[in-house]
Amino acid sequence: MKVIIKQVEGLTFVGKGDTNHWVSIDGPKEFFGSEAGSRPMELLLMALGSCTGSDVVSILRKKKTPFTALEINVEGNKREEIPKVFTKINVEYVFYGSKLNTKDLERAIDLSQNKYCPISAMLGAACEITHSYKIIEQEIK
Repeated sequence: MKVIIKQVEGLTFVGKGDTNHWVSIDGPKEFFGSEAGSRPMELLLMALGSCTGSDVVSILRKKKTPFTALEINVEGNKREEIPKVFTKINVEYVFYGSKLNTKDLERAIDLSQNKYCPISAMLGAACEITHSYKIIEQEIK
């Protein structure tokens, strides 16, 4: 896997990988950014959420567990000292559906967090990652 990052101006960058999709990356104005894109640490949390989310959706579809939607909220706490690395990350899965089997949801989350998601494995080696979930009852059409 390979990515390329190009400076646009100041701290504004664009990057693309093997999928050939450009992503804008930027920093705060006080550090010469223009706030025209996501910050690198935000992208790291987004990568974790989308990685584990992909696993969970795939696992639940294979188990034929019906749900209408999945939302993932990822929150990271950083230390005050430089480098301001994450010290703890919580991943909250919000499942929308009707009469969901909690054992299926918990198993899918566990498999993703502890077996399949490479981003979770890498970040978990550097900081504590916790997870939680909730279900929003919603009729399936």
